[in-house]
Amino acid sequence: MTDNMAIERSRTVAVVGTGTMGQGIAQVALVAGHPVRLHDTAPDRAREAAEAIVGRLDRLVEKGRMSPEERDAAAGRLSVAEALDDLADAALVIEAVVERLAVKQELFARLEKTVADDCLLATNTSSLSVTAIAGKLRLPGRFVGLHFFNPAPLLPLVEVVSGFATDDTAATRAYATVKEWGKTPVRCADTPGFLVNRIARPFYAEALRLYEEQAADPATIDAVLRDCGGFRMGPFELTDLIGQDVNEAVTRSVWDAFHQDPKFVPSLAQRRLVESGRLGRKTGQGWFAYTEGAERPAPRSEAPAPAPAKVTVHGDLGHAEPLVGLIEAAGIKVRRQKRGGHFTLPGGGHLLLADGEAVFEYEGEEIVYFDLAHDYTAATRIALATAPTTSPETLQEAVGLFQALGKEVTVIGDVPGMIVARTVAMLVDLAVDAADRGVASAEDIDTAMRLGVNYPAGPFEWAALLGYEKVSQLLGALHTRYPNGRYAPCLGVVRREYEERAR
Repeated sequence: MTDNMAIERSRTVAVVGTGTMGQGIAQVALVAGHPVRLHDTAPDRAREAAEAIVGRLDRLVEKGRMSPEERDAAAGRLSVAEALDDLADAALVIEAVVERLAVKQELFARLEKTVADDCLLATNTSSLSVTAIAGKLRLPGRFVGLHFFNPAPLLPLVEVVSGFATDDTAATRAYATVKEWGKTPVRCADTPGFLVNRIARPFYAEALRLYEEQAADPATIDAVLRDCGGFRMGPFELTDLIGQDVNEAVTRSVWDAFHQDPKFVPSLAQRRLVESGRLGRKTGQGWFAYTEGAERPAPRSEAPAPAPAKVTVHGDLGHAEPLVGLIEAAGIKVRRQKRGGHFTLPGGGHLLLADGEAVFEYEGEEIVYFDLAHDYTAATRIALATAPTTSPETLQEAVGLFQALGKEVTVIGDVPGMIVARTVAMLVDLAVDAADRGVASAEDIDTAMRLGVNYPAGPFEWAALLGYEKVSQLLGALHTRYPNGRYAPCLGVVRREYEERAR
């Protein structure tokens, strides 16, 4: 892939559709040095958009991010096209109109009669098939998806989507162009949800299922995924920000596009929230209230408990091994045994990393599960789960142990896989399946999930931390307890588990 395939900065970039996304994309191309021409079905909207873009350039000058001379030069390159015919000399046309297939197909059919045959045509769709939009074009090979994320001037990721008929040279040219614009492009095939919206579904879906199973309340699930899992925002607060109707519509669209595959099934709880009109921040109420003076519910945290004087570590704890150093640093005596992969507390109870089993299955044993963390050293919260038969004394020893390490402790209901572990396992499963189907490379998938949704690690990075044997074990145990196919590990995860064992 070579950057010299990028569209020359002297060539015109046209943007059709001047809403929020259209304006943001136009600003990116403009700041990169291109002449930019805006077109909208309503000329007044295009002129208003041009004024808004110049206003944002003014604010960049005020913040010292652009010189007045650069602002003046950029503003001089921005113009409004009253008619589609005025885009005839464009080297790239990016569409950002309403998300309706027929509207986009009609627009590109008209554009194809206007621009030269070497003009690159691109759609910013986030939900429609790139292949379908290009399906009626005379030259579908020059058509690509360029999915920017909102706000386009700030967020670095751009998904470069190849439809079924897209020529590789067109995709490479689009990739090189947005890279020259200072963005981070990733290439992917035309699949429902592309990369981010396809692979991110479990982040929302598992939280909603845990809520439906009454494992914990939304504020607590959010806190565990943030403070233990390392995610920037929890799924409930994030869907309130996105809009419950928008998030639910994307989930339903991906589910339908995959012929109602159980891995993508929507949530009844979210459907009820949408039906009630509680759409999140934009309506003042979603999972949480956003009216003036409203207080956010606090996550559940345990009261202080005494730290145990000692613990026994059995075998290699894998990803949780850093806990041993933290325990020793807290002044708690550590005794090591060769086999097991778990802790034993002073009272004889066992402390295990979530593995997809439910605690109640350990009949007659004193068991406490602790959840997966991205980084146990940096984590500020740990979630625990016990069976009804686990004694209060055993739970208090586990709570006191993690509190002695400086962690808030949350006790959740006894659900297989807990919160972070089952979410991460599903993210890995969908990512591996996408890579093995040729949707995108593992590297591009990780980049997309880090930059597109601010995950602490990409799914393949998570898999490297845990090992595929652990991921497969988690999914297999979950599949046994929910035998509807949702958690069945994809063939790629199972294959990698066997390869890992053979090394």
